[in-house]
Amino acid sequence: MKGLLRTLLPAVVLALTSLSAPAETFRVSDIQVEGLQRVSAGNVFSALPVEVGDRVNDATVADAVRNLFQTGLFADISLAREDGVLIVSVEERPSIARIEVEGNQNIETEQLMEGMRQAGVEEGQIFQRATLERLELEILRSYVAQGRYNADVNAEVEELARNRVAINFSINEGEVAAIQHINIIGNEAFTEEELISLMELRETGWWNSITNADKYAREKLSGDLESLRSHYLNNGYVEFNVESTNISLAQDKKQVFVTLAVDEGEQFKVREVTLNGNLIVDEEELRNLVVLEEGELFSQERMTMTTDLITRRLGREGYSFANVEATPRTHDDGTVTIAVDVQPGKRTYVRRIRFEGNTATHDEVLRQEMTQMEGGVASSSQIENSRNELERTGFFGQVNADTSPVPGTDDQVDVTYSVEEQPTGSLSANIGFSQTSGLIFGASVSEKNFLGSGRRASLGLNKSDSVTSANLSYTNPFYTVDGVSRGFSFQARETDYEEEEVSSFVLDTLSARMNFGYPISQYTRLNFGPGYEYNRIEPGRFPAQEVTGFIDEEGNSQSAFLLQGSIVRNTHNRGRMPTAGSRNSLSVETAVPGSDQTYYKITQRTDAYYPLTSNQRWVARLRTKFGYGDGFSDTGSLPFYEHYYAGGYHSVRGYEANSMGNEATPADDDPFSDDRPFGGNVLAEASAQLIFPVPFAADSRSMRSSVFLDGGNVFDTARGFDPAVDEIRYSVGIGFEWITAIGPLGFSFAEPLNDEAEDDTRRFQFSLGQQF
Repeated sequence: MKGLLRTLLPAVVLALTSLSAPAETFRVSDIQVEGLQRVSAGNVFSALPVEVGDRVNDATVADAVRNLFQTGLFADISLAREDGVLIVSVEERPSIARIEVEGNQNIETEQLMEGMRQAGVEEGQIFQRATLERLELEILRSYVAQGRYNADVNAEVEELARNRVAINFSINEGEVAAIQHINIIGNEAFTEEELISLMELRETGWWNSITNADKYAREKLSGDLESLRSHYLNNGYVEFNVESTNISLAQDKKQVFVTLAVDEGEQFKVREVTLNGNLIVDEEELRNLVVLEEGELFSQERMTMTTDLITRRLGREGYSFANVEATPRTHDDGTVTIAVDVQPGKRTYVRRIRFEGNTATHDEVLRQEMTQMEGGVASSSQIENSRNELERTGFFGQVNADTSPVPGTDDQVDVTYSVEEQPTGSLSANIGFSQTSGLIFGASVSEKNFLGSGRRASLGLNKSDSVTSANLSYTNPFYTVDGVSRGFSFQARETDYEEEEVSSFVLDTLSARMNFGYPISQYTRLNFGPGYEYNRIEPGRFPAQEVTGFIDEEGNSQSAFLLQGSIVRNTHNRGRMPTAGSRNSLSVETAVPGSDQTYYKITQRTDAYYPLTSNQRWVARLRTKFGYGDGFSDTGSLPFYEHYYAGGYHSVRGYEANSMGNEATPADDDPFSDDRPFGGNVLAEASAQLIFPVPFAADSRSMRSSVFLDGGNVFDTARGFDPAVDEIRYSVGIGFEWITAIGPLGFSFAEPLNDEAEDDTRRFQFSLGQQF
């Protein structure tokens, strides 16, 4: 204010002097404005409290000058009279033509520019030096908050043509001050070392210096104080308080000393937990949700957990806006009574379900996934289940559910699902490599959400050293309104098993299948359908005696009419690299009478994930696969081309792919007679893994590492190699998986634990371009 008066006073005196006698008045016959460059005359006239025909005196002149200065557009103003003409002379403030910032690394330029815009400093605006000085101070405070006490901010103003200026900010960020010592006083229940271990800030040292844990920042300290408070409150210290925090600097401003004074108060135990209010749910059921017990230490965390569990329980009954509060009351005997007040409010109903963000996917596709229905009770669990189902479709990268009250009502809500669509189709050519199949070339067209209908369609061609295939498939997941799915698939495939280091034969397969899926529950589906398969077997260069014997007796062409069924329960939290949930399946495939060979195969698979930490970055994984096949007749057996195989990257790591089990009987002229696995009709595999984050990699959704223990083998009961525990082979190792732009990449290093001389081992194995 004083600065404004110092600016106004000379102009007012000059204006009054120019109008001659202080008390003289005159009638304005005209108004002229001089000195304008960018500002329009209209801006001056709108701020000027004088019009042609008005009588002007000293007070009128003072008001006019004051109003014009308040616009902020002018650096100097003077008023003069020439006969009956009022002459307004102004000197415009310069405009900001350019703003440049240099020297900043830890605060982004755009972030600094946004702060300037909020302070009114941006290109095209009027320049005011007072605002600039204040801005310098604010930028400096931002660096001080980061612990950069020796930072320096200097703004230089460069005058340009046409009354414009350029502002150049030169920033020397300095170094973050290191914490030389942390001192906590007033603590008795816990040692200083225990309390400091809870903090993010650390005293300086070689490791803390590398990890920047010793660098002071105000935000870190605030978080540490909250951590200390939570620790005490969760251990019964209801009255804990941080009395003071003192931050002192060394003279060089590069070292910080942190002193915290705490008042622990008394430790309290729970005397009683009371439930008050409107208990619309049975009190005994609510009591089971109270995780605090009488006689145990008070815990703020467990008290909050109790209110959250009760709130969720009320939400399941449709009380979307229930208010549950817990208040602790201390007693002189060192106990605390916790009063839980339950106010459910009114039961709410869903008026309308809306979707946002689905530009390609039809609304009805999303509605098919809803377990919460319009007009029904607004159940928080059903709303959340519906959100999870939308995420599990794979059509959306992220799904959010928002519940909002309907204006004018107190018992209705609208539910809005905001989805972020992600690409669901691909037209691709790919190349990959695996130690089993060698180079893999492929081209495919696939769409999981065909024309936004939720239907899946694909056409693919693949070529590797051992496999050439073409396939076409189509699935309608909602063939009926009840969620019954129907799909078709056609495949042509040629497999050269000799290239896969299996017994020497080539198998040509043509197949056509139909599949129906029926939802038994939210996570469980029953699948069944017929199929037809034609196989042609051609001996390789050195066919095993089992191959030539089969062809001699049965011929090299085999037709099979198939019936297949499976039951699948899938609770994985995401489609790729899940971190929680399990997938269990049991499948049966039979070649029915009328086929050249009648047989059946039963296969069970389990893939379960158990999070070990709250952020689900440390996870235990258990994978199993068991299979059994046989012929229907007493003398028949499972055809050799339907055998199971074991060993390799996707099986028992540390052993050569497909190498496990009993060997084929070699032909007399086979020079590779010691290396011909033949698979079998019984398969047993299991793997236990500890998944952990990849060091220095933040994205756990597309990259992870693990340590594992694998075990398994394949047996052939038709040739006398029956299942036995001592025949199970084991390996231990480390693995890495990464979803890359060209496909999944995985590799492992495994050490076989009980391999025999006849076993083929391979410690390092990898795969690129195949699904895990």
